[in-house]
Amino acid sequence: MRIARFSIDGNVGFGVLEGDELDVIKGHPFAEFERSGQKVPLDKVRLLPPVLPNKVVAIGRNYAEHAAELGNAVPDVPVTFFKPSTSVIGPGDPIAYPSFSQEVHHEAELAVVIGRMCREVPRERAKDVILGYTCANDVTARDVQQREKQWARAKGFDSSCPLGPWVETGLDPADIAAGLAVQCTVNGEQRQLGRTSDMVRPVEDLIVHITEAMTLLPGDVILTGTPAGVGPLNVGDEVAVTIEGIGTLTNKVIKRG
Repeated sequence: MRIARFSIDGNVGFGVLEGDELDVIKGHPFAEFERSGQKVPLDKVRLLPPVLPNKVVAIGRNYAEHAAELGNAVPDVPVTFFKPSTSVIGPGDPIAYPSFSQEVHHEAELAVVIGRMCREVPRERAKDVILGYTCANDVTARDVQQREKQWARAKGFDSSCPLGPWVETGLDPADIAAGLAVQCTVNGEQRQLGRTSDMVRPVEDLIVHITEAMTLLPGDVILTGTPAGVGPLNVGDEVAVTIEGIGTLTNKVIKRG
């Protein structure tokens, strides 16, 4: 199923997508829940980030062709970094071009949404801790990333982590390994097109690696890396990330006020 987080008339809730309507659920999707039977039209709500993560743990250079296009080798161990909760925005929200950068890039990514608290997860249990998957854009100030040793500012600025439009719970790691298409367009022009089967390290291995070091909480998000084709965004651009089997996440770039 597809679970969306939304706002209507000042109220925030979760709903299961059914056609062009949301069936509002009682409670939240991180435990057993009931559908209320209350239906709201999708075009009458504002879709919010599908979760509010305590942390976003991102993986760098997990596609060999992307590593190569930036002149990097595939690392021996996964490159991990954080994007703060304040970087998260939802579908339709603006990406604010940071004043301290002159070169901001898009990075289309599959995002894993964690469904329950977990640590030291064995590989064979990795799928048990996943609620589902959503689309992400790891927006990056590339010039800042290149000149600063730490990536915190380059990848953690406000609005640098669009997520959405909903969480798809009907996929599992086997579907990801089989190869879902990951596409990014800017103003309707295709920039990136890859497949999740091209990941250097699959979802299960990433969960094992991360949870060796830290506890993941319900709603936390893992970004799994981006395929080749990253490129610049400019004020006024509309950038869309589409992942097969999930949907499309669209955001516009504005000047930071």
